[in-house]
Amino acid sequence: MFDRKKITKAVISAAGFGTRMLPATKAVSKEMLPVAGKALIQYAVEEAASSGIETVILVVRNHKSLIQAHFARDRDLESFLGERRLSASIQLIRNLAELADLRYVEQKNPLGLAHAISCARPLLGDEPFAVLLPEVIMASDEPVNINAHP
Repeated sequence: MFDRKKITKAVISAAGFGTRMLPATKAVSKEMLPVAGKALIQYAVEEAASSGIETVILVVRNHKSLIQAHFARDRDLESFLGERRLSASIQLIRNLAELADLRYVEQKNPLGLAHAISCARPLLGDEPFAVLLPEVIMASDEPVNINAHP
């Protein structure tokens, strides 16, 4: 039997221009396009968290991205919703920030998936990791068991 390290990190590439989905992606990145009320990238982060991933490294084009704003706490919005007694909505947006330990890495030039992963390398070290693609939505009641032995 061999010793296999538990996978606790995932990389999600979100730095491209989304050219295959133009013109929809001219103003909004592909990862932020909504499907059934959620941004594509949210499905990927939720799947990672459900599968036991603790740290999700998001490779973004710039550090002031909508992706970061999507997952960050927004106390002004929470206050606004609180004044209107919309506690369920407050919990929905708070949950986004608590899905996993989200880390952001900048890929200045979108040079493909392998380059995006190499940008995340300093946060990965020698640990095994998963790669998730936000445009690939997996619909299942049961999360992927990434640490299952063959």
